Amino acid sequence: MKIVKHSGLIVEFNPSKLKKSLLKSGANSKVVDGIMKQIEGEIYEGISTKQIYKMAFALLKKTANSHAARYNLREAIRLLGPAGFFFEKYTARLFASENYKTLTNMTLFGKCVSHEIDVVVKKSDIISMVECKFHMGREAASDVKVPMYILSRFNDLKDRHHPIFTERDMISKCWIVTNNRFTKDALDFGKCSGLNLLSWDYPPDDNLKTKNDSNALYPITCLTTLTLAEKDKLLVLDIILVREIVANSQYLDKIGLSPNRIKNVLREASELCRYI
Repeated sequence: MKIVKHSGLIVEFNPSKLKKSLLKSGANSKVVDGIMKQIEGEIYEGISTKQIYKMAFALLKKTANSHAARYNLREAIRLLGPAGFFFEKYTARLFASENYKTLTNMTLFGKCVSHEIDVVVKKSDIISMVECKFHMGREAASDVKVPMYILSRFNDLKDRHHPIFTERDMISKCWIVTNNRFTKDALDFGKCSGLNLLSWDYPPDDNLKTKNDSNALYPITCLTTLTLAEKDKLLVLDIILVREIVANSQYLDKIGLSPNRIKNVLREASELCRYI
């Protein structure tokens, strides 16, 4: 059976790929087999992957909100846009979870010009600049022009002293983080130039997806028990990760949730982050 991807490309429906993604949500094999049976009975020639995703999400939500939330991860990261400001804060949280010191939204002066830097991180006395490339479109990718441009900025800033964590710090490494993917040329150029690249699926064993699942770093936009408006209010209050409301439930009261809704949100958040 042929289905239509987000890009418009027509491909053969791959049930094993769908089943694998459903199992990663945390649902057990029996639940996943039931969802697969229902979806395979309802899909049709030419259906979009977006529609299949909606069906799977709705069926997972009936079993457990946390399963649907985990399945919704990539879309949840996209909801940190559209400007990407909250994606920068989310990226800083990822580094902080790995014992980096982090600062966001800095202006540093290079040899030639000044540069606005999304995130600066420090670990073991090594300081790195981190540039975030946020894409709203699911199929958009960061091409080779991105690492070429950022490398030029890095070269303008390195080997100079900057007032960052102390008054005379030096930047010696550079990261590029994107919520989508890098093209092959971008990956090849980045590796050849000594840049550190992080995307939805790269590096293969330590990417955005695996970091989230390993360290329960789910963005607040994952939660299915909150409306979009409520998620936006929490982001403005600097609540970026789901686990931050588990430890600070008063923020749910602050945005106007009833005691019963707070209980439901905290249940989903706790299940998602495995604080049970």
